[in-house]
Amino acid sequence: MPVAERRAARLDQPREPRRIKLPRFDPEAFGRWSEGFARFMGTPKFIVYMTVVITFWLAWNTLAPAGWRFDPYTFTFLTLILSLQASYAAPLILLAQNRQTDRDRLGMEEDRRRATMQKADTEYLSREIAALRIALGDVATRDFLRSELSRLADELSETTRDAMRGGGKPARSADARKDANRRRQRPPRKAAKAASGRRPEETGPDEPDDEASSDAPYRG
Repeated sequence: MPVAERRAARLDQPREPRRIKLPRFDPEAFGRWSEGFARFMGTPKFIVYMTVVITFWLAWNTLAPAGWRFDPYTFTFLTLILSLQASYAAPLILLAQNRQTDRDRLGMEEDRRRATMQKADTEYLSREIAALRIALGDVATRDFLRSELSRLADELSETTRDAMRGGGKPARSADARKDANRRRQRPPRKAAKAASGRRPEETGPDEPDDEASSDAPYRG
């Protein structure tokens, strides 16, 4: 005895529900067909075709002999056909709109993702440009070099002008003038020795007198 029959024979177990097998179809293919139908219904061609059919229908059932009329006045059959068309067209149009909404949502998500990536790239480039500006702030630019060369040229021209005014003798540089001022301010050795409490005569052999050394004749 099969297991299903034994279960059906027992009263302590519930009966399994019967499954109704519905026809299977491809939702994607049906969705494409519904979009095509909704797109065709929104074209002028559909309106022209529908107008021609309804006009022929009304003219035939009004002007034709009574025995040839298949839908006489009140046109009940035509009303039924138009009602069926409207009842099927509305869900198909809604299905096409839902698919378009799904595509729009995916497109918006992709645009948002790309906008986020572009924003991150822009912020990164902004930080890099700021770092380059900070690094270039310590580098000698063309304007800085030009100003320094102009200053040196002005100083050189001023020095040359001073030399020409001084009778053709070259003017001393700033370092030479500083050395001359330093020698001029230095006290003589005798004054320094007198200030230290020693006489000039007490100088030893290792400390010759400046005047004697300077007045002594040159021996070749």
